[in-house]
Amino acid sequence: MNGQVFIIGMGLIGGSLALCIKEEHPEAKVAGFDVEEHQLNLALRLGIIDELAATLEEGAREADLIIIAAPVASSAKILKRLAEIPMKKNVIVTDTGSTKGFITDEASCLTEKGIDFVGGHPMAGSHKSGVAAAKKILFENAFYLLTPAKGTKQQAITQLKSWLEGTKARFLEVSGEEHDYLTGVISHFPHIIAASLVHQAKKAERGNELVSRLAAGGFRDITRIASSSPKMWRDILLHNSGILLSLLEDWQAEMAKVSKLLREEDGEEIYEYFKTAKDFRDGLPVNDKGAIPSFYDLFVDVPDYPGVISEITGYLAEERISITNIRILETREEIYGVLVISFQTPEDRKRAIDCIEKKTDYGTSIGE
Repeated sequence: MNGQVFIIGMGLIGGSLALCIKEEHPEAKVAGFDVEEHQLNLALRLGIIDELAATLEEGAREADLIIIAAPVASSAKILKRLAEIPMKKNVIVTDTGSTKGFITDEASCLTEKGIDFVGGHPMAGSHKSGVAAAKKILFENAFYLLTPAKGTKQQAITQLKSWLEGTKARFLEVSGEEHDYLTGVISHFPHIIAASLVHQAKKAERGNELVSRLAAGGFRDITRIASSSPKMWRDILLHNSGILLSLLEDWQAEMAKVSKLLREEDGEEIYEYFKTAKDFRDGLPVNDKGAIPSFYDLFVDVPDYPGVISEITGYLAEERISITNIRILETREEIYGVLVISFQTPEDRKRAIDCIEKKTDYGTSIGE
């Protein structure tokens, strides 16, 4: 497709979308804008964008597609500014925010002028941030939810999908309200629970210093999403508060049910409670990307001797296998420890298993 694409926000998502568009539509020109000049200049130096825009007005006037890849609160302000700029008649405006009901309402300033707004949420991410972490494969096989504003022409939705074809994502069209409920259940609410578990552990540590030492293993794993950006989650909670308050009420009822089982010492029902949860969880798709970025962990049994970690990472480097994180669960003299290596894709993890098994006799396992 020929045309001019203008991306506002040169972070991980904005940069990755730019790469996907440039790959699929090499004849298109991609311009970028960001309030952080170093991110914008870096995007230009890395070839992620073709040119930079000094102002919103400069980038928006000639754009055929405008992508707002900024936090939800900032996106609302950007929409209002765009509404004051003379733009092309058939321009399409979209965003990438995690909440959609609020932003769709805010986009009325554009739709009232006949400008097509299609809310968007690529349900993919990374454990890294910034435009330097941008990659073309970020959205591959991920769900990409589209929430068209009322009155948006079907042609605009089709055209947006064509622009984003290079993401290789799976597009779903839902209402803004349905989007916020779905992401509330499977993403926003779990982040609240993870944060609350960490708070509980922090309070418990005041009475026993062993809490933080023992939390270094599995507890740290099941609460890892609590390390997400506080600023981002503040905005998400404020813009999806109605649904989250309802989910919190449901959670309190669920915890009351567990309390009742414990008071009654009902072993059979407690067993059934965990079995039902296990059956449902085990039936969830393993390889599909969801709302929360997956961690593809590999557990490697390694002996305790100097240089063992560099040995393993050296083998992976030889095969050009990228890792996102590495840590040791336990290692004591003359006892095998566990090296936990995290990868961004299941393919990378599978290649790592093959590599390690070929080069060493160390045992490997994965956690699902």
